[in-house]
Amino acid sequence: MAILLDGKKVAADIQAGVKEAVAELARGGVVPKLTVVLVGDNPASAIYVRNKARSCEAVGMGSQVVQLPGTATQAELAARVDALNADDGVDGILVQLPLPGHLDPFDILCRLDPAKDVDGFHPRNVGLLQIGKAALRPCTPAGIMRMLDAYAIPLEGARAVVVGRSDIVGKPMAAMLLHRHCTVTLCHSRTRDLASVTREADLLVAAIGRAGLITAEMVKPGAVVVDVGMNTLTDEAAVMRFFASDAAKLKTFREKGSVLIGDVDYHGVLPVAGHLTPVPGGVGPLTIAMLMQSCVTAARARRGMA
Repeated sequence: MAILLDGKKVAADIQAGVKEAVAELARGGVVPKLTVVLVGDNPASAIYVRNKARSCEAVGMGSQVVQLPGTATQAELAARVDALNADDGVDGILVQLPLPGHLDPFDILCRLDPAKDVDGFHPRNVGLLQIGKAALRPCTPAGIMRMLDAYAIPLEGARAVVVGRSDIVGKPMAAMLLHRHCTVTLCHSRTRDLASVTREADLLVAAIGRAGLITAEMVKPGAVVVDVGMNTLTDEAAVMRFFASDAAKLKTFREKGSVLIGDVDYHGVLPVAGHLTPVPGGVGPLTIAMLMQSCVTAARARRGMA
């Protein structure tokens, strides 16, 4: 039976460290500030932004939400980003994605000051990560690395397989593991015979956005399995397939009409894996915790602090 990797606990430890760092900076007259740019009225994005603001408050950081209407033009959004780049009181800038369809996110991410790009998405930060140099890094894979270290998961020489090649998780995850001397395979939706690849993994990271894709037959016995997925099931047959024996999940489904599931068949993989992250409570809390850490890192670097 797998040992559960408690992302909530690791995130709480990260946030405690951030809170101490913020207090130290404040004694020197510096209060790190995160600004989130939100365009339109996407309900999920609004929830994410509120959670980030609460996390800033919890660690003593300043926060600000710059909200633009969904009709904002590329030029209007670019001008707002330019203003935040020039504002010395802002240490971190995060443009909440996805943007409305008529806007070009790559153009906006390229416009960010790399020193304030707390998501680590600017091409300069992406490039520095690839060559193993210090840079602001994408928060989800950075958080996973902190969790693996917290549980003393051996990485050097390990065979790591990452399923999903997004710029946000899959690609940077592969780079971070490679820099820690893993042998890394990056898979995706067109990988042939995916199961034959995943079964070779000592460390398997599932980040492809497909509910329950990774089943017990795809996991090497004793492997560390990290589930980055966050999918919503609304079909009763699918819920019964994955959670027939899970009274709590079935209760949630009956009450809300939906239930969360990762990219891993949790109950199927639990008896096979050596370590496994739950959903929720695994990777999710780490992302916001590392965002707070990134803002502190940016605040220090911008002032020439170690």
